[in-house]
Amino acid sequence: MHQKHTYTDFAHRLADAAAAEALAGFRAAIHVDNKGKKDAASDDTRRYDPVTEADRGAERVMRELIETTYPDHGIVGEEYGKLRQDADHVWVLDPIDGTRSFIAGIPLWGTLIGLMENGRPALGMMAQPYIGERFYGDGKSARYRGPRGDGALKTRKCADLSDAILFTTTPALFDHDERPAYDAVEREVRLARYGTDCYGYCMLAAGQADLVIEAGLEAYDIVALVPIVEGAGGVVTTWTGAPADEGGRIVASGDPALHEAVLRELAICRA
Repeated sequence: MHQKHTYTDFAHRLADAAAAEALAGFRAAIHVDNKGKKDAASDDTRRYDPVTEADRGAERVMRELIETTYPDHGIVGEEYGKLRQDADHVWVLDPIDGTRSFIAGIPLWGTLIGLMENGRPALGMMAQPYIGERFYGDGKSARYRGPRGDGALKTRKCADLSDAILFTTTPALFDHDERPAYDAVEREVRLARYGTDCYGYCMLAAGQADLVIEAGLEAYDIVALVPIVEGAGGVVTTWTGAPADEGGRIVASGDPALHEAVLRELAICRA
C-alpha cells in the first residue's frame, strides 16, 4: 500500500512537470505539425494527427523525471516511443490527450499518466492543468482533486441504454465496418456528446455519464484511464470484452449491466 501511495505521489509530480510545458502553449501562438497521413485523397479521417511543441515538451520532462527517479522502469510515450517496455513497471504517457481541442483553445484535453505493473494497468491519472482538475485511481478506488475540492469518484447506476448518456470523441473515429455498430447504439441512448477525448472517461467515473465508445486507440490513450474507471466501479474492455490496455476498439461503462448490453449490441450489429 505504501508503494502504491508513493507511485500516486510521483504521478502528481509528473503532472506538475507536464503542466508547465502544456500551459505555456495553450491559447498561445504555437506551431502545429501534422504527424499523420498527408494523402488528401485518403478516406482515413485520422490522416490529420496534430502535434505541438507543448506535446513534446510535456513528454520530455516526464520522461526525464522517470529516468532520474526510477531508472529501472520502462516508458511508453506517444511522442518519443518505447523504452524498457518489458520492465515490471512501465509508465504509459500521453502528454496532451486531445491535441485538437488544445490547438482550438478548448480545455477538453488532459495529460494521461498510467503505470503498468506486470503487464496490467495498476495506476492512472488524468490531469487538466488549465481547469485545475485531476482524476486518479488504482483499480480499487478513484479520486478527484480540483475546484470542487477532493473526494471519491463513483460511477452511477444505469442498466438501460435508453437512459444512458454516451460520449465519443467523434463518429469519424469509426471505419466503415465500425460506424453502423456505433450508430445503432447511439440511436438508443438518451443523449450523445462528442469531442470529449479523455474527459469522457473521467465524467463517466464521476457519475456524470454512462458510456464511452471509441475506436482506433493506442495504449497511451487508454492505460491511464482504466484504473480510474474501474476504481470508480465501472468497466473498460474492447468491443469483444477483452482487456483494453492495448487500445483498439474500446467500450467503457459506469454500470456493469449496461456494459454487457452494449457488448451484445455491438456484436449483433457487426455480425
